[in-house]
Amino acid sequence: MSITNSSLPRAGSLSVEQARQLILQHTQALSGSQQLPVRNALDRILAEDLISPINVPACANSAMDGYAFVSADLPSHPELTLAGTALAGQPWQGQLLPGQAIRIMTGAILPAPCDSVIPQEQAVLKDERTLDMRHIPVRPGQHVRLCGEDLAAGSVAISSGKRLGPAELGLLASLGLAEIAVRRRLRIAIFSTGDELRSLGQVLETGCVYDSNRYTLYGMLTRLGVDIIDLGLVPDDPVALEQALLTASDQADAIITSGGVSVGEADYTKDIMAKLGEVAFWSINMRPGRPLAFGHITSGGKNTLLFGLPGNPVAVMVSFYFFVRPALLALAGAQAMNLPVLRAVASCTIPKRTGRTEFQRGICSNNLQGQLEVRITGQQGSGILSSMSEANCMVILKPEQGTVTPGDTVEILFFDGFI
Repeated sequence: MSITNSSLPRAGSLSVEQARQLILQHTQALSGSQQLPVRNALDRILAEDLISPINVPACANSAMDGYAFVSADLPSHPELTLAGTALAGQPWQGQLLPGQAIRIMTGAILPAPCDSVIPQEQAVLKDERTLDMRHIPVRPGQHVRLCGEDLAAGSVAISSGKRLGPAELGLLASLGLAEIAVRRRLRIAIFSTGDELRSLGQVLETGCVYDSNRYTLYGMLTRLGVDIIDLGLVPDDPVALEQALLTASDQADAIITSGGVSVGEADYTKDIMAKLGEVAFWSINMRPGRPLAFGHITSGGKNTLLFGLPGNPVAVMVSFYFFVRPALLALAGAQAMNLPVLRAVASCTIPKRTGRTEFQRGICSNNLQGQLEVRITGQQGSGILSSMSEANCMVILKPEQGTVTPGDTVEILFFDGFI
């Protein structure tokens, strides 16, 4: 990974889209792969195009239980004589003659020269050996799975960069593959900054708070399938912060900090970033999460991506999902995927000022008309973590939008499958 110094803007606040594009522009996939058993490859990134070694299915077969026949026989043979039975895994070995059909089960090989199947429930049997086809509409090729219909031998079965889900594991198994090459897991270092922070189990003095950000980051990163290096709490001290960043850079592919990136007297992250590497930007025109620093640390001959997230817990989660998550997927070599943004009708007033992007927490459901309808969870302060717990979606309000009134249409992003 490298960031070209001359290409980094020296501006303050960027738009959400500018920041997102800048991050992705300067994030390059890391090299390195490993062989894994298919059962262990869930949620891993495929390292190279997977070429199908076989046809799937290997032979034309029946898509359902029924009767197989030659469609061209029907005009001269409206009644077909049953010549035998084909079972899945037990092909019929006879020679089909004109005017004959066979009983066939789902998945059984379609014997030549049969080209069509009639489902069992549509069949009219005149007697045990005679199939009456005179009043049954037939489309040549119906209910037949063709050889290579799913995958043809030599074709790309799964493209490089695909994140392997349950369907992909099944697909790999259907090709007879026991192992697969996947990208190596990312190593991500995290720590929180702030003299007011306390770890779980410590006494909470007046004015102090328990550090929740490392726990939300731990959960989000775990779901992303990376190796996490938790460096704990770092005090508001430039020497301690510099040492923590150097340690993280030596051990990790990317660093995520929380706190210390605003304009307070004890917020040192941005300055230390500039000293040790490069700062691409430090502010985004959004709410929550305006103070967000992005750049890299240079140490030991390598550049390590650094995301300096805000200190407020909701801002950490929003910043992670809309900026850090896509960057880490790109760093891991994953295919770029657009977020599944939907549209819903607002059922309440949503206060909003124009000129900035806002991400508000919402609860979305279907109304009586079958439309998606959304309301916000209440107070939307960036420190109210319960608003994320109560919500099932994010309401995305564009800069040009003002206050939303009931009945207006807004964009939403469901958490399920994302968070």
